[in-house]
Amino acid sequence: MIHQGVDRRDFLKTTVGSAAAMAAFPAVLSAAGDGGHAVSFVTDPQTAARGDAGQTGVQQAKDPVLKFAVVGINHGHIYAQANAILRARGELVWLYAKEPDLVAAFQKQFPQVKVARTEAEVLEDPAIKLVLTSAIPDERAPLGIRVMQHGKDFMSDKPGMTTLEQLAEVRRVQAATKRIYSIMFSERFENRATVEAGELVKAGAIGRVIQTIGLGPHRMTPKTRPAWFFERARYGGILCDLASHQADQFLFFTGSTKADVVASQVGNLNFPQFPGLEDFGDVMLHGNAGSGYIRVDWFTPDGLPTWGDGRLTILGTDGFIEVRKNVDIAGRPGGSHLFLVDQKETRYIDTSSQPLPYGERLVDDVLNRTETAMPQAHCFLSMELVLKAQQQARQLAFKG
Repeated sequence: MIHQGVDRRDFLKTTVGSAAAMAAFPAVLSAAGDGGHAVSFVTDPQTAARGDAGQTGVQQAKDPVLKFAVVGINHGHIYAQANAILRARGELVWLYAKEPDLVAAFQKQFPQVKVARTEAEVLEDPAIKLVLTSAIPDERAPLGIRVMQHGKDFMSDKPGMTTLEQLAEVRRVQAATKRIYSIMFSERFENRATVEAGELVKAGAIGRVIQTIGLGPHRMTPKTRPAWFFERARYGGILCDLASHQADQFLFFTGSTKADVVASQVGNLNFPQFPGLEDFGDVMLHGNAGSGYIRVDWFTPDGLPTWGDGRLTILGTDGFIEVRKNVDIAGRPGGSHLFLVDQKETRYIDTSSQPLPYGERLVDDVLNRTETAMPQAHCFLSMELVLKAQQQARQLAFKG
C-alpha cells in the first residue's frame, strides 16, 4: 500500500477545529508593533511536519531509559523533535519557554511535562541527560553551549547556529566538554523515503554516488510568520536556514568528509516589503567524494497541495534515485515517494514501513557515548558549508 504522508491541506481539512490541532499549531498573532504577524511562533502546519512523521504527542513509555527536557519552542519542529525521543523511550520531564501561550499549547500535546520557572531549573537538574530546542535560530547556539557546559547533550532544530562565529564557539565547547551537539535535519531524519534511500545507497543499489541535487521550495504565508522570520540576523539567511537540510544530505549520500563551496547566490526577488527576507538561494558544492547542487526558495504556489515540492536526486554510476518528499505531482497521494532507476528497470518503492531511527540512535549515543545517529564532524560540516555559502553569496537583483 502506498503510504499516505502528511498533506498540508488534508491536514487542515481534517484537523481545523480540533483541540489537538489548535494545541499543536496555535495562532499567536499580535496587532501591536509587528504588522499583524505572529510574534513568537511559526504557526503554519507546513513547518511542523516533514514527510510522514506525525506530530501528535507520542505516549510516554512505561519503561523510559533517559530523561530529557525542552527549552525554547519558537518553531513547530519541536513537536517532531520531542516525539523522536519519546519513541526511543525517553521521558519528557521539563519544559521552559518564555511565552505562556506556547507553553499551554505544548502541554496539551505533552501533558506529562512539568513547566520550569527558569532555564537554570532545567539545566541544574542532574537527572536530565538531553535538552531539545527550537528556539529562535540565533538563540540556539548560545543555549547549546550552556547545555553542554552543564554536562548535558543537546539537540537543536535546524539551523543549529546562524554565524561562523557561533559555530566556532560551539565547536570549542563541544571539544572541551565531549557532549553531543546534534541538529535534527528533519528532511532526512523524519522522511521515510529519504531514510530508505540511505539504505539503498549503502547497499550499492546505484553504484558510487557522484552528485546530489536537493530542492527545498517552501510556501511563504507571511501572515503566519513571526517577526524574527523577516530579520536576517535572527534566522541567518535562507542558505543557513533552509539549505542546511540539503547540505546534510549532500554529505551523507556522497560520503564526503571534506567539502567546499564552489559558488552561491541569494536574493529577495519578490518581497520588497520585507527587506530582511531572502526568498531565493542556491549553492554548488564540491566534496572529496562527490558534488552537490542546492536550491531553496519561498515560492511554492497555493495550487500545490502541500508546503513545498521538496526533492532529492541522487546520481550514481549505475543508476539514480529520486525522492519526492512531500508530494508526487498529479501522481500518487501523500508524501515520502521513492523512485529508483538502475541498469535493469525503473521502480517505485513503498517506504511506508520504513522506521525513523534517528531518535533511537541519538538516545543510544547519549547513553553509550557513541556516534550512531550522526557523526559530530558531519553535523558541524553541514552547517559550516551553508554558513560559508551564506557569507560569500552573490546578491541577486533582476531588473526584469
